[in-house]
Amino acid sequence: MTDLPAHYLDEVRRQFRGYKRMGEGAMDQLSDEQYFVTLDPESNSIAVLVKHLAGNMKSRFTNFLTSDGEKPDRNRDQEFEITQNTTRVEVRNWWEEGWERVFSALANLTPDDVLRTVTIREEPHTVLQALNRQLAHYAAHIGQIVFVAKHLRSREWKTLSIPRGKSQEFNQKAKKFDRGLPRA
Repeated sequence: MTDLPAHYLDEVRRQFRGYKRMGEGAMDQLSDEQYFVTLDPESNSIAVLVKHLAGNMKSRFTNFLTSDGEKPDRNRDQEFEITQNTTRVEVRNWWEEGWERVFSALANLTPDDVLRTVTIREEPHTVLQALNRQLAHYAAHIGQIVFVAKHLRSREWKTLSIPRGKSQEFNQKAKKFDRGLPRA
């Protein structure tokens, strides 16, 4: 019988790694200046999205099991402000520091933790609920990063998944792989 909590933790770790790779695949295609472009006055630049994600990650995953996920020193509103002196390197450092908090906390979780109670803004959640909440939150913002990057790169965009018009070719390669044949 499958150990469902262990399987869940493996899967959530896999999904967080996938979203991290997706965000990096989008950001790696951009120039330094494109990190700071906003599509309209109400939208966020990729730099702002990364700063917000990193702030959230630091707050939620520091002392994940033992303290409220909304840390008293977090200034969420400030996460949506970027100075003119902010650099691409600084943005990528925020990204890496945030993900380091996530993966460090996830590495320390055991199957017995999955149904433990943690709090976010004094609201109780099981660990499973808290992780799903963060996974959905990060997926939404990384989707925004991909959208903005794809918009900015336009025809020069390199897809992060199956290219348009190549689904059938991909499926054929997948069938070969499923039969134990190497993919071309």
